[in-house]
Amino acid sequence: MAEQLQMVTFMLGEELYGIDILDVKEIVRVQAVRAIPNAPYYVEGFFNLRSEIIPIINLHKRFALKKLAVTPEDELLSGFVIIDIDGMKLGVIIDRVSRVVTIEKGEIQPPPQMLTGIGAEYIQGVVRQKEGYLIILNIRNLFNPKELQKISELRK
Repeated sequence: MAEQLQMVTFMLGEELYGIDILDVKEIVRVQAVRAIPNAPYYVEGFFNLRSEIIPIINLHKRFALKKLAVTPEDELLSGFVIIDIDGMKLGVIIDRVSRVVTIEKGEIQPPPQMLTGIGAEYIQGVVRQKEGYLIILNIRNLFNPKELQKISELRK
C-alpha cells in the first residue's frame, strides 16, 4: 500500500504551497494583529485566539515574495494557518486557502534548484500538478532554534 499524505494547500504570492495536515491546527480568518516592539522583521505581531497568544509570521517578508493580487472573493479565503512547531503555535499569513489534497509519498520529488525565492532547505519537496507545482513546506525548517526561541519570548 502506497503511503499517502494529506496536505492543506494555500497560495502565497503566485505559488501553491502545502503543509502536512497533521502540522495544521486550524485556519482562521484575518484578524486584528497587534504589533510587537523589537520583533524580527517577518513577525507581524500577535493575536489572541481563545485566550492563547499566537505570533503571526509573514512569509512574504521572510522570503521576499510578492503578495497575491486578491479579489474580494479571495479576501474571504485569506487568513492565517495556525501551525504547531514542537508545541509552539504560530500563525502564518496566507493569501488564499485552497483545499486539502491527498498525495502519494512517491509523487514527491526534490525541489528544482530555481523554484522560487524560498531556499531549498525550507522545502520538503514538490509534486507536479496540472497547474504547475505544489511546493511542500517543511515547517520545522522554516525557523532555526534561535529564531523559535526569540518568537517564543515575544509571547510573554
